[in-house]
Amino acid sequence: MVKEVLLACVGKPSAGKSSFLNSVTDATAKVGNYPFTTIKPNQGVAYMPIDCPCKKYGKESQCKPRHGTCENGTRNVPVQMLDVAGLVPGASEGQGLGNQFLDDLRHANALIHVVDVSGTTDASGKVTQGYDPINDIDWLRSEIHSWVLNNLLKKWPNIVRRHTATKSTAIETLQAQFSGYGSTIAVVAKFMDKLGIKDHLETWDDAMIGKVVDGFLDERFPTVVALNKIDMADADKNITKIMRKYDPNTLVLTSALAEAFLRDMHKKRYLNYQEGTDIVDTKDDLPDSDLKPVDDKLRTRIEKVQDLVLYRYGSTGVHEVLKRAVDMLGVIPAYPVKSITNFSSGTGINKGGAFRDCILIWPGTTVREFAKIVHPELDKYYLYAETVGGIKVM
Repeated sequence: MVKEVLLACVGKPSAGKSSFLNSVTDATAKVGNYPFTTIKPNQGVAYMPIDCPCKKYGKESQCKPRHGTCENGTRNVPVQMLDVAGLVPGASEGQGLGNQFLDDLRHANALIHVVDVSGTTDASGKVTQGYDPINDIDWLRSEIHSWVLNNLLKKWPNIVRRHTATKSTAIETLQAQFSGYGSTIAVVAKFMDKLGIKDHLETWDDAMIGKVVDGFLDERFPTVVALNKIDMADADKNITKIMRKYDPNTLVLTSALAEAFLRDMHKKRYLNYQEGTDIVDTKDDLPDSDLKPVDDKLRTRIEKVQDLVLYRYGSTGVHEVLKRAVDMLGVIPAYPVKSITNFSSGTGINKGGAFRDCILIWPGTTVREFAKIVHPELDKYYLYAETVGGIKVM
């Protein structure tokens, strides 16, 4: 199980956050009222598709993941999801569940912001017409920025006095303040290097502090915006406007309801659906299969999803959101095996299964550090690790 990567899903009421979570998480495992594999009351597991090495080594039939699945070399790797509630205007001032909302964020590695791109719900989630979804994108950033900045400004005179008295570096002083948001000294050093600030911390004014907070948020809370409800009437014009304003690498076009519908019909055997693609087959397409026949009403609905979502955009987009969020973090999938001949993990219940485990590790992790993640005792011994250049021994 992935233990270190946590994606927080946020969104205003009626933006489609619940539909998104239902479409990316394991809807077959219901615990309480949560239709996904629940770890904690608001935390579950989603599955991100990646290329599995079993295909490279011709071990597709032997690949038996301990967690998730692998089909024809496409592996669904579990990542943790946090369902963050309380997103309302004024969250940074404690409105709604604002304090809980902002406190939850500090546990996340990256954010997925589900936005109603159709413009049919206002800032509070009420039905409307012609609402500009850019307001929601800007608003989330503004709320988090205000939360961090206001906390910093309240203490700034004391921060400066302590900084001077201890003769600390700007990075050390900032880390002392940002540690409560889940930051590390490496995170602070990285964004400060990008900002290239040469002025001494004692001379910073409010504008400079605001610039520092912006740099911190970019590094600490990378965000993917899931532009949801792309199949609704007014979505196209809003998509065009949003694409012009924001980095397209942070935007993914999605239809969470379409994904949830296709998964449900696949589970009930009305169709074969290859998740993350536009491939959908019914009994009409595969007359000799065990699929159930579809009536005219269901056939019309399937064709509508195909026309408005799959054929136009290539997929429902929900799996791409997960992949984009994890890619932003730069984590690397690693596959610990006991044998580099058959790629098994050991004996007993693990015997005969190739590539049983996949662990997402952070960039810069050494082979020995990775060994310790696999098992504390392993870092005492030498370990083989395959790199781009071949076999590397640590």
